[in-house]
Amino acid sequence: MPQVDSELFDAGQFQAELSLKASPLAAFKKFIRAANATLDARFLAGRSVRRLVEDRAWFIDQMLIAAWNRFSWPEDGIALLAVGGYGRGELHPHSDIDLLILLAEEEQERFRDSIEGFLTLLWDVGLAVGQSVRSLRECTTEALADLTVITNLMESRTLAGPEHLRQAMLAATSVEHLWPGRAFYLAKRAEQSARHAKYNDTEYNLEPNVKGSPGGLRDIQTLLWIARRQFGTLNLQALVGQGFLTESECSLLISAQEYLWKVRYALHMLAGRPEDRLLFDHQRRIANLLGYEDNDAKLAVERFMQKYYRVVMDVSQLSDVVMQHFEEVNLRDEQVPAAVTPINNRFQIRNGYLEVVHPQVFLRTPFALMELFVLLAQNPAVKGPSAGTIRLLRDSRHLIDDAFRQDIRNTSLFIELLKSESGIHRNLRRMNRYGLLGLYLPEFGQIVGQMQHDLFHIYTVDAHTLNLIKHLRKMSYDVLAEKYPLATRVIHKLPKPELIYIAGLYHDIAKGRGGDHSELGAEDVEAFGRRHQLPEWDTRLVSWLVRNHLVMSTTAQRKDLSDPQVIHDFALTVGDHTHLDYLYVLTVADITATNPSLWNSWRATLLRQLYTETKRALRRGLENPVNREEQIRSTQQSALDTLMRRGIDADDAEQLWSQLGDTYFLRHTALDVAWHTEAILGHGDTAEPLVLIRETTQRDSEGGTQIFIYAADQHDFFAVTVAVMDQLNLNIQDARIITSSSQFTLDTYIVLDTDGGSIGNNPARIAQIRGGLIEALKHPEEYPSIINRRVTRQLKHFAFSPQVNIYTDTTRSASLIELTAPDRPGLLARVGRIFLDFDLSVLNAKIATLGERVEDVFYVTDADGRPLADPALCSALQQALIKQLGESDSQTPLSRISI
Repeated sequence: MPQVDSELFDAGQFQAELSLKASPLAAFKKFIRAANATLDARFLAGRSVRRLVEDRAWFIDQMLIAAWNRFSWPEDGIALLAVGGYGRGELHPHSDIDLLILLAEEEQERFRDSIEGFLTLLWDVGLAVGQSVRSLRECTTEALADLTVITNLMESRTLAGPEHLRQAMLAATSVEHLWPGRAFYLAKRAEQSARHAKYNDTEYNLEPNVKGSPGGLRDIQTLLWIARRQFGTLNLQALVGQGFLTESECSLLISAQEYLWKVRYALHMLAGRPEDRLLFDHQRRIANLLGYEDNDAKLAVERFMQKYYRVVMDVSQLSDVVMQHFEEVNLRDEQVPAAVTPINNRFQIRNGYLEVVHPQVFLRTPFALMELFVLLAQNPAVKGPSAGTIRLLRDSRHLIDDAFRQDIRNTSLFIELLKSESGIHRNLRRMNRYGLLGLYLPEFGQIVGQMQHDLFHIYTVDAHTLNLIKHLRKMSYDVLAEKYPLATRVIHKLPKPELIYIAGLYHDIAKGRGGDHSELGAEDVEAFGRRHQLPEWDTRLVSWLVRNHLVMSTTAQRKDLSDPQVIHDFALTVGDHTHLDYLYVLTVADITATNPSLWNSWRATLLRQLYTETKRALRRGLENPVNREEQIRSTQQSALDTLMRRGIDADDAEQLWSQLGDTYFLRHTALDVAWHTEAILGHGDTAEPLVLIRETTQRDSEGGTQIFIYAADQHDFFAVTVAVMDQLNLNIQDARIITSSSQFTLDTYIVLDTDGGSIGNNPARIAQIRGGLIEALKHPEEYPSIINRRVTRQLKHFAFSPQVNIYTDTTRSASLIELTAPDRPGLLARVGRIFLDFDLSVLNAKIATLGERVEDVFYVTDADGRPLADPALCSALQQALIKQLGESDSQTPLSRISI
């Protein structure tokens, strides 16, 4: 504990203040406010955070002792103890002040009035105390039953009253009487596992908990608790003496603890409450508070979070080593001889763990650093490297230099790992966790802990990359066959599976450097191919995959896949079936590994459709692109065959079709054409809109819900429809707008429900949607008001100026509007309103929501059905969209007009 700090607490002045007032509350509150202000000022001035948390604990000691001394304690059978974190002499601005009022005997009555008066005073002055009142016997009983109680009691200090009571309590709850080292370790390990599971067992949460998340302060404390129970000491340096930590590891843990303390102190100070979640609300402010600044490549908040993630990864690594060491000590049966299986001159398996045969293995044969992971992949029954071997790995990392990277033994071993039948992801993850992967691939080292500050990328770049490898491996084992049926079939056709893992490792490796990460990554992987002596064709393939890894998802989500030209252009980019197969599998894994919520039924359908249509185009030959007229005739003939089997007159169908135009048949399947035609002919001449709803595919696991609307054309049709769908909590993914020569509109919307899936077989929900649309379209003049639902807390922190680009697409006789904007409730309805105000007709829309941003594409014409040719109109439209959808910030909108 710190020495007397008169600036923080002047005992004489405090007593003077108390003597001047009839009530002590004013004096206590005044000094608490002053101390908080002093400590916060010291934090902002750069005072050591360790000193700060100790100073705060010392000040609270003075307050509690002064409060305790105001009451009469008739005997020496009672003591006031600080327990828990406060018992360690550490206190953050709004941490709980944990107290134990310890009694020699169970009889509390003679102390009741004083205890109640003491606690009431603490609450009245605003101290957040957590207290318990127990006798010595009750401490033993509670500690035996509750792991939290014994943990708190281990960390105790006497603030007032006789010290011998605490010593008696410690003796009664010692290892000799309850919770011996082995039992305590197992309980704490289980507790840690359950806590980590709450945070999805990852350090890389978007809004991590500084205290409880993996790699957080609680993990460091868990090591100390186990050490205390095992060795009777409670500091990291003691673990060095016991051989559980090296001096360098101890220093790393101490510096990590102090960094996390800084973050936690800032969190408490900014939030004004005991907040341990590193919320978006605070991340930018803490980054600035800790001195981080924006640069050309990264925002200050991204640099701060990268440092945070690297710190907690270091804590996790060392926690793994020490916990495994504890396990080997605590769970070892000394009566049973160790089971040792030699593997080669460098490694052996001892009790299920891989270990080196002597401590000089890596120094004498550095290639064993890489060999270890290959052996783990080849022996999947092995639990992992032993604690001592992990430590030796970490201590030997300096051996990985340029000569090591160029050594053919190491490059061959790395490729051998990527060719392993099992354990590829597990051992790449181990290499990253132990800090070797970023040294062997320095370009990978640059992305370790790198977070993009958005809601789209929910993992750091390195975690996303390894997550992608994991999904590829699961596909190859058919674990995900039900969720990704096509991808699991395609991945088995890849001639060299190791190439998809290399492409996966490098697809995002250049993020954060500035420039096009796809182009820079392609250059990096070419260098990788040369260094690892890959055949030229293999190197060209992985380079092409990295350069084009976004092309397939962009095409599927932003372009009209019913357009033969779109398919032909994509087929030209791909070139052959092999490139198509590799790219499809990589794209599926990339989307899923970016954010689990991104992979929904509609995206699966789009990618499958693009893959299938491209495969047909490649089979047909790139020199023989599909003829539009041929595709129209084929669709009509197939639809007609279906209709005639259902008893529909062919002349009636063809008469209706003559009013629809070619675009309708290019943008709908034969089954959809037959479905629409039968319903329209059966609908008759009634003025009520026709609304049809069904799944887009017979496979319930894929596709969205298709809503088809047939009604007399009206200019506000799109605006009214999207507003109603917004009110119905439907997420529009695709819109196809056709107006017949008889001035009837045939609109098809692909929608998902609020959970990201199709509506499914839900008659009540379908009736609600159909009824809502019909009612609104019967009375379009009663334009539905746009819903002003509350913007979520997270979305509020991602305001940016919309980007609006307007182009004229001469091939479609329409103008294309690309819109990127912050996601907000009712956004598409707002866009529809603006189009209505500008007298625009929407022909097609592709809708994509990516985290906190939307990336939508609209094909529109003016009131005369022509592209937007007036620059003044385009400029006014652009500004209207920006004004309506933007946020009040100082950023300049990134927009472009091309006519």
